[in-house]
Amino acid sequence: MIRALWFFLKLAVVIAAAIWLVEHPGSVRVNMLGYAIETSFTVALLIGLVALGVAALGYRLIRSVLRTPSRIRRHSRARKRERGYRALTQGMVAVAAGDAPTARKMARKADGLLNEPPLTMLLSAQAAQLQGDDRAANEYFTAMLERPETAFLGLRGLLTQAIKTGDRVEALQLARRARALQPNTPWLLATLYDLEARAGDWASAEGTLQQAIQAGAIPTEDGRRHRTVLLLERSFEAERRGRSDNALSHAQSAHDLSPGFVPAAARLARLMVAAGKQKAAAKVVERTWRQSPHPDLADAYREVLGSYDPLTRVKLFEKLLTQAPNHVESHIALARIALEAQLWGEARDHLNRALAIEPSRRLYRLFAELERSERHDEAAARDWMAKAAAAPADPAWTCDPCHAVSQAWGGLCGHCGAFDSLDWKAPTLAVSLMEPGHGHAHAAIAKSPVA
Repeated sequence: MIRALWFFLKLAVVIAAAIWLVEHPGSVRVNMLGYAIETSFTVALLIGLVALGVAALGYRLIRSVLRTPSRIRRHSRARKRERGYRALTQGMVAVAAGDAPTARKMARKADGLLNEPPLTMLLSAQAAQLQGDDRAANEYFTAMLERPETAFLGLRGLLTQAIKTGDRVEALQLARRARALQPNTPWLLATLYDLEARAGDWASAEGTLQQAIQAGAIPTEDGRRHRTVLLLERSFEAERRGRSDNALSHAQSAHDLSPGFVPAAARLARLMVAAGKQKAAAKVVERTWRQSPHPDLADAYREVLGSYDPLTRVKLFEKLLTQAPNHVESHIALARIALEAQLWGEARDHLNRALAIEPSRRLYRLFAELERSERHDEAAARDWMAKAAAAPADPAWTCDPCHAVSQAWGGLCGHCGAFDSLDWKAPTLAVSLMEPGHGHAHAAIAKSPVA
């Protein structure tokens, strides 16, 4: 509506001007070079308008001719850029499809068509990785470090390569350099935490773990378990350095963080015994036994009660039975301590109760020990040992990734180096790891050591 009104308004102005010129004809006379030209004002005006239009048209034509070469160059560059991006896209699709030859071909084509090294170098590096050419991939990633806008991508590529080749020292350095550029990147924080933990840098790993939890890279519950493990490892480290107070403090923090975590409770109880706090140590084991009856806790409780005579130990062990009266570990623990006290009837009673709950290889071996100790019956003992040989393997600290079995709990798997990966379960492979020198198996810990 507005455009129509504007059109009619312009038309009215033109008509009014035409009427005015008709009513006021006037004349124009030009004397030039001996000639006299005379015409009406209206004709002169029309001639002037036509001349102005011709001049404008000529100007645009000349301008268009002069600009033609630059337009041709721009069009050529645009087509070249379009072909380059098409090649880049095809190269990325080839990388996703695992087509290394096509990816490398498209990378070379894109590099020749595009003047954008960050994109083409990344594609070239990925193509080299697909072809297994680690040397070329490292060269491309290293070249990316020279540009601020691609430095992080280069570090990520080199970090991936270092982890792939198992060079954890180099990977840790690269991860720390990458964090300096992008400090809140979730995947980087999770990777750095894992590398620091595998390297045994417990204090740094604890700080990185907190960052990773805040960034959402590690769930809060998983983070709680990981921090428990880190605190226990810091406790072992402090003990090796002769700092018994710090060792006890870290163990106490780990137990407070995860009261049902068996290694933390067993560790704290042993350190309390060393510090002369037997009663407090006993309470730690008893409270944890209520949540997670476990052979490691029974061993720790035996150490807590080491100063008592055998009969007294049997009476005190009954406290564990009251905490979990229907659990097989409670009866096995009492049977073992009764065997040590030569209370054969009580030992046999608890072994039978345990057998009714859950038969196991360990239980059959205790029956064999009882037959030898009480009745000196080697034939009966051999029968029980035969049953033990045919029974499934007892639960043990087993690494989830590599299935290696550790003789005791620890924060790092001595076989594959995984952190926080040991679980208390029946092993699937007969791979056993001996304890390293610092007093606990260097294996990973698991989801949570429940009964």
